Amino acid sequence: MLTLADAEKLTAGRIFGDDSVAFQKISPIYDAGPEDMAFLADRRYAEHLSVCPSRALLVSEALGSLEGGPTNRLVVPDPHAALVVLLPVLHPEPKQRWGIHPTAVIHASATVDKRVAIGPNVVIGADVSVGQSVDIGANCVVGAGVSIGTGTTLFPNVTIYARSALGERVIVHAGTRIGVDGFGYVRSTGAIVKVPQMGDCVIENDVEIGANCTIDRGSIGRTVVGTGSKLDNLVHIAHNVVIGPRSILVAQVGVAGSTRTGEGVAMGGQAGLVGHLKIGAGARIGAQAGVIGDVAPGQVVSGYPARDHRTYLKAMARIMRMPDLLKRVDRIERRLQPGGATSPEDPG
Repeated sequence: MLTLADAEKLTAGRIFGDDSVAFQKISPIYDAGPEDMAFLADRRYAEHLSVCPSRALLVSEALGSLEGGPTNRLVVPDPHAALVVLLPVLHPEPKQRWGIHPTAVIHASATVDKRVAIGPNVVIGADVSVGQSVDIGANCVVGAGVSIGTGTTLFPNVTIYARSALGERVIVHAGTRIGVDGFGYVRSTGAIVKVPQMGDCVIENDVEIGANCTIDRGSIGRTVVGTGSKLDNLVHIAHNVVIGPRSILVAQVGVAGSTRTGEGVAMGGQAGLVGHLKIGAGARIGAQAGVIGDVAPGQVVSGYPARDHRTYLKAMARIMRMPDLLKRVDRIERRLQPGGATSPEDPG
C-alpha cells in the first residue's frame, strides 16, 4: 500500500487534495474500485471520470484540471513513466528461489553457475554456458554450445537451438524459438534442396522477446537482435537479419532474410519487410505496412507498398472519394449521350 505522499516522492509529481490517502493498486479509470488509484493518461477515457469511485487519481498534467471524479490527485508529466516506478513498489516480484529441479537433465560438459534457477524437465546440452542469476523455466531446451548471460530469464517452453548466444538480462517469453534454421533452399534438377544453415543467432544484452516468436540463425553469417530491443509476441526474424539497438517490433511483424535496421527503429503490428533491405536509424514503419524498398533514417512510412506516411494518407483520402467521383462521371456520361437531358432526379 502507498499513500499519495509516498507516490509523490517516487514520481516527483504534484498532489492535489489529501496526501495521506492510501491505495493498494493502480487500475484503468473505467475499471478502478474504491480502494484503487485510477489511471488517466488519454482524453478519450475522460468520460469515465464522473462515475469513477476511486479514492485517488494518477493523471497527466494536460488532464489534471478536468472536473469530476477523484479530487485527490497525483499529477505527473507522463503517467506511463510513473507506472514504471510505482508498480514494482505496489507489486514486488517474489524472491527467487535458486536451485536445480531434480528432473532437469544437464550434460556433464555444461558449465552452470551455482546461483541459478532451473525448472522441471529442462534439458541443457553439451558445452552450454549458463551465467549467474539465470532463471530457466519448466520444459525449456537449451541446445549444445549455447551461452546464456547473467540475469537472463527464459519462461517455460522456450527452445534455444545449438550455438546461439544470449546476452545479459535477456527476457524470453513462453514458446519462443531462437536459432531456428532459416528458410533457405535452392532448386536443383527439379528438386527443392535445403541450404545448410550454419550461422549464428545472437541476442544482445537487455533484449526482451515476447511469446511464440521465432528467430532464425544465420545461413553462413549471423542473425542479431541488438542491445535493448523489444519484440512483441509472434514476431518472426529471418536468417541473417540484423535488428539495430533499442528497436521496437510490435506483434506479428515479419522481417525477411538479410534485412538490416539501424538504431531505434519502430515497426507497427503486422508490418512485413522483404529481404535485403536497409532501414535507417529512427525509421518508423506503420502497422500492416508492406516494405519493399529501403527506408531512410528517420523516415515514416505506411501502406502497401509502403511509402511516405503523408503521401499514403493523401492517397487513401482520394480513394475514399472514389464512389462520389464515379457517380459524377456516370451522370456526365448520361448527359453526353444522345437525348441525355438532365432529369429532375439528376441535378448534374
